[in-house]
Amino acid sequence: RRRPTRPPPAPQAARVPCIGASITDGDGIDLRDVNGYPAQMQRMLGKGYDVRNGGDRARTMMNSGDLPYMNEQAWRDALAFNPDVVVIMLGTNDSKTHNWVHKKDYARDLKKMLDALKALPAKPKIFLCKPVPAVKDTWTISEEVLTQEIAPLLEKTVKKENLAGIIDLHAAFDGKHDQFLEDGIHPNQAGARTIAETVAR
Repeated sequence: RRRPTRPPPAPQAARVPCIGASITDGDGIDLRDVNGYPAQMQRMLGKGYDVRNGGDRARTMMNSGDLPYMNEQAWRDALAFNPDVVVIMLGTNDSKTHNWVHKKDYARDLKKMLDALKALPAKPKIFLCKPVPAVKDTWTISEEVLTQEIAPLLEKTVKKENLAGIIDLHAAFDGKHDQFLEDGIHPNQAGARTIAETVAR
C-alpha cells in the first residue's frame, strides 16, 4: 500500500508538536503515521497547522521514572520546532507501580517542562491532556492513579501556570471502551480519531 503523502503546510502554519508516549505515537495502529492521532488531527485542521507526532513509547513525565521523556530526542525536537501550540499527554506510564512511588516528582517535573516551553521565542499556548482511560490495568498502569491523582494535579497546574487549557481525553472515551486495542491501554484507529477530534476542537 502506498502511503498518502502529506501536503506541505502553509508557510505561516501554526507549529503544533504533540508530546506524549505510545498513545500519541500510535502504538498498535496500522500505518500510524497516517492513522495515529497527530496525523488524523493534521487532516482535520488543514494546512494552516503543522502538526508533529512527538510520541515516544513508554516515556514518563517524571525524570525519576524509568524512561523520562525529557531525556529523549523527541523532547529536543519539540523545543527546536519553536511551537505555537503544544499538546501534552504524559502520565499513563507514570502511573505504573514502580514509577508512581516517585509521585512527588510529577508536579515538579511537569513545571520543568512547562518552564522550558514558556521560555521559547514563540511563547506557545500549552494544553495539558487528562490521559485516556486505562480500561485494563495492564503493565500496572493504574486507572485509579490516572483519575484520582494525575487528573486533579493537571487541572491544578493549568490554573496555577495560566496555561491555555485542559483537554479531557478521559471523558472523551465515555461509552467508547470498544475503541481500545486488546491491552485496554492503547486506543485503536477509531480511538485515535476520538483523540484527534477532541484535541482539534
